[in-house]
Amino acid sequence: MVVLGLILIAAGALAIVAALGTADGTSVELLGTDVGALALFFIGVGSGVAILFGYTVLKYGTKRSLRQRRESKKLNELSEKLDEREAERRREDAEESDRSI
Repeated sequence: MVVLGLILIAAGALAIVAALGTADGTSVELLGTDVGALALFFIGVGSGVAILFGYTVLKYGTKRSLRQRRESKKLNELSEKLDEREAERRREDAEESDRSI
């Protein structure tokens, strides 16, 4: 998710920079083709939407990965506590069986 967001942001920014970099007064040439005003407008809108969507995907992916890390860390802590408790119970059982003999 994070990589997809970064790709969308980069593609949108690249389209905007390419359009601005090739602007020459009254005409614009984008990727080797002449582009009219309406097409340039739609390229700008599409680039803006790609950047916003990319940011949203990046934000969601980051939150999701952080949540998964927290859950994993908590599960590991609980697992360690359970292992300690089971080891303690085994020791208690071993001591009781030694006493009964």
